[in-house]
Amino acid sequence: MSTVAGISIQTDVAHLSQHGYVVIPGLLSRDRIERIKAELAAYLRGTLRGRNDFEGFETERVYALLAKAPVIADLVEHPRILPILDRLLAPNYLLSANLAIQLYPGETRQPLHFDDGFYKVPRPRRAFGISTIWAIDAFTSDNGATEIIPGSHLWGDGRPAEDDPRIESVIMPAGSVIVFMGTLWHRGGANQSAAPRLAITPQYCEPWLRQIENQVLAVPREMAARYSPRVQELFGYSIHPPFMGYVDGMHPRRLIDPSHGRRSGDPAG
Repeated sequence: MSTVAGISIQTDVAHLSQHGYVVIPGLLSRDRIERIKAELAAYLRGTLRGRNDFEGFETERVYALLAKAPVIADLVEHPRILPILDRLLAPNYLLSANLAIQLYPGETRQPLHFDDGFYKVPRPRRAFGISTIWAIDAFTSDNGATEIIPGSHLWGDGRPAEDDPRIESVIMPAGSVIVFMGTLWHRGGANQSAAPRLAITPQYCEPWLRQIENQVLAVPREMAARYSPRVQELFGYSIHPPFMGYVDGMHPRRLIDPSHGRRSGDPAG
């Protein structure tokens, strides 16, 4: 049985499979939280609020996140999270989206949705992606905590009502994370407090799917070259066998590391 810090990864995966989500508290220190806020401060000034009800008219989102706040890579490749993903997604899975979401006071509830709804395959079906939401500020009952419908990842194509009585708020302290199936119905809550609520949401998808955000374009090559090989793979500088993802017949990592591999008879080489 694989464990991290004495906690069973298998238990988390079992909870995800049954309920569609799992909450893991206490993964980020106060120092790490403050560093995240410091790197994002220049992009969270309340000036770029949402363009529609889904983005949130009183919400500010930071896209292309690893081009702006390198510390977020620690969340994207967190050693407590990747072992869970390794058991639920195929090898070479990708970072599909990665953004900061700050809800300002007065934000209303987001419409219910599920994150891999972009892939128009009838439900019920297995999830094609796994999402995480990191609480950089505490998630409380009045500041817009994420709301979920436990078990809804197993449902068919019917859409739940916005006032479904099974909806629950995910209350968790700062530094915690919720991991959930891409088929789980959920939404951002309403911020009825007097302060903003900040979250970071890396989302992952199967290696044979198109990413929600094109990470290899969102993060300039010179910046991508500074990240760990694991983060580079998650961006898309990787091969899904036998050769999905090649560039000019060669491994895409050659674009950020010219010493990687040599041309050979293998297109992935």
